[in-house]
Order: sequence, then structure tokens, then C-alpha cells
Amino acid sequence: MLTNASRRRPPACRGVEFVATSENSPRSLWVAFSAVCVVAADQLSKFWAVRSLSDQTIDVVWKLRFHLTGNTGFAFSTGQGLGPILGLLALAIVVTLWRMQSRFSSAGSTVALGLVLGGACGNLIDRAFRKPGWGRGAVVDFVDFQFWPVFNVADMAIVVGVALLSIMMWREQRGATTGA
Repeated sequence: MLTNASRRRPPACRGVEFVATSENSPRSLWVAFSAVCVVAADQLSKFWAVRSLSDQTIDVVWKLRFHLTGNTGFAFSTGQGLGPILGLLALAIVVTLWRMQSRFSSAGSTVALGLVLGGACGNLIDRAFRKPGWGRGAVVDFVDFQFWPVFNVADMAIVVGVALLSIMMWREQRGATTGA
């Protein structure tokens, strides 16, 4: 028996479910748009930092300063020298999150997912293309509060994205539990 949806498909495609539906396409576009914006802001800020901060530190306000550092490890500069493993891990996380995007239904969680993906991609670009080469490149960090490890725009996007995703998931779970 043919349904209305399968009648509109060419005969060779009947019975085949398409992944990109009209519902998923806008979600994918928003995730991709958010991620691209984060990558652009991250890479532009790192370009500026490398050019402007290589021989100076800029005091901004109170404890905030811009101070150029390179991180070959992961969070809080731990795991120094594990660049190739971290690069592969970041790539696996990016692919997994992209494939999971259909599980996020609200606009907020879609944008939050884009923030996390964009941040992961921004730091992955550094690992892949900065000297000395794939997996061994240092992530450019330059935002320094002097009482917290130095970080960058990609790190901020990841933290904000994960926080937003956590809040959205908590709200969705709470709504499902209360029946609202």
C-alpha cells in the first residue's frame, strides 16, 4: 500500500526513508550556522592574538589581560604531549555530536549544540594546522584572568554550549516528568 509520502517519491526511492526531512534540514542549518560563527570568531581572535600578543601582554581591566600561550594538552594544560590522541578524540566527539543533533528539539538546544561543535572544531583546527603539524599543534589561548587557566573563544563556546544543553535537557526532562 502506498502512502501519500511514498507516492510523491520516484519509484526507485519508494520504501526508502530519507535522513534529511523538512523538519531536520532547518535544525541542521542552525547547528551548522552556529558552529561556523563560533569557528570564525575563534579563528579571527586567534589570528589577532598571534599577531598582536607575541611580544606583549595587554591589561584590559582588573585581573583580565590578553596573554598569548600555547596549549598542547587539554583542559587546564593537563596531558601535555597527547596532541594526536586529543585530536582524534575531538574529531570523534564532533562526528558523534553532529549525528546526535536530531535528539535536540528546541531552538536553544540546537544553537547550544552548534556552540559546542564550533568550539571543538576551532580547537581541532589549531591542533591540525599549527606548527609542528597534525595532532602536535598547540591550541592558541590568550584570555587570562590570572587566577584561572588561560583560554580562548572556542573554550568559551564549549562551556556556554554545554551549560545551555544541560539546562535544556534538565527542563525537557522536568517537563516530561511533570507532564507539562
